[in-house]
Amino acid sequence: MGAAHGLRGEVRLWTFTEDPMSVTRYGPLSTRDGARRLEVSQARGAGDHLIAALTGVTTREQAERLNGTELYVARDKLPETDEGEFYHADLIGLAAVDAAGTAIGTVAAIHNFGAGDIIEIAPPRGPTLMLPFTGAVVPTVDIAGGRVVIETPEEIDGEEPDLG
Repeated sequence: MGAAHGLRGEVRLWTFTEDPMSVTRYGPLSTRDGARRLEVSQARGAGDHLIAALTGVTTREQAERLNGTELYVARDKLPETDEGEFYHADLIGLAAVDAAGTAIGTVAAIHNFGAGDIIEIAPPRGPTLMLPFTGAVVPTVDIAGGRVVIETPEEIDGEEPDLG
């Protein structure tokens, strides 16, 4: 959630959903730790984000205290995915292996800092690896098999990659 908007408790809200307005239909959204629940009662588009009214937030001061709060939709409220589709949250905790099946680590997170998705892999030892989700790294997602296969263009061309 971003800064307050106006005087009546509205906030700037960035969504990571196919349809940004769907946040009005998910019911209460929760903070990461589940300690707080907020419901979007009204929203309208404003460029790359929404201006949203939240149930119980009626003043600018209340809205300002929410700046920077990340809100999450309960998994069971999201629509089912089609064959071959997945939510980023489905990848967290999966094993990450190379094309030969050698363990690289575990998927720790998926990030997007504005230039595309980044997959973060936690190896058994050492710092995490941050790899582009598309382009330099072409992952094959096998949720049923519990793994993500990381293939670099070098592997696709028959050369050994350097994954760090």
